[in-house]
Amino acid sequence: MENMFRLMGSEDFSDRQRCIWVNGPVIVGSGPSGLATAACLREEGVPFVVLERAECIASLWQKRTYDRLKLHLPKEVCQLPNMSFPENYPDYPTKRQFIDYLESYATRFDISPQFNECVQSARYEKTSGLWRIKTVKSSPSSAVSGSEMEYICRWLVVATGENAERVVPEIDGLTTEFDGEVIHSCEYKSGEKYRGKSVLVVGCGNSGMEVSLDLANHSANPSMVVRSSVHVLPREILGKSTFEISMILMKWLPLWLVDKILLILAWLVLGN
Repeated sequence: MENMFRLMGSEDFSDRQRCIWVNGPVIVGSGPSGLATAACLREEGVPFVVLERAECIASLWQKRTYDRLKLHLPKEVCQLPNMSFPENYPDYPTKRQFIDYLESYATRFDISPQFNECVQSARYEKTSGLWRIKTVKSSPSSAVSGSEMEYICRWLVVATGENAERVVPEIDGLTTEFDGEVIHSCEYKSGEKYRGKSVLVVGCGNSGMEVSLDLANHSANPSMVVRSSVHVLPREILGKSTFEISMILMKWLPLWLVDKILLILAWLVLGN
């Protein structure tokens, strides 16, 4: 660890703006992708630094997911490199089980992110071939909150996830005429507080579908709106994961044909 990075500059360099040389890649994000990248580097003896804006690993899973969440794909295709899920885990692990797995993974491969480091910018200098990543301490309870840091390295890995930022469409009258509660799915935890209430769910992706089901299970009255037609497939067909079947078919068939075959299989199964 002592060779991973070193402080650059004189001894009286300002505590509020330090410059660190990283003798290896800088990884932004400590979710599954960031952890997997770090573990593979560790196995090859390559030093690295993981920057994480929250105070925990997998912050999206820990802070911005609903209670009933489970993996939507079988655990065999979701496990990270060089460490399988525990054998006693179900085929579709729960949110808590997946978080426990990720924490165990970080411990096994000695991954210790720099928590509360919010990346402000990343700039590549062609002349030197180096990345300069500026961060600011984001913990409001920390004595060094607001202090700035600059990491300098040759390689940068961005592992912030495709759902790191919430997307809320602009809807006429939503903020001026509608006086009900409006939340994004990342703020939803359980349908218990909506018992007996009418709730409109916008969108029918994985989150929209599961939130609607959870609302119904808690005796709310959910309705759903979508902007285009959708194909709804069961999680399993004939005892096998729909994802697994699609991967097998894609070895020989084009994607458009795989989609049609899955729809026909689902219609036959659900029809029976």
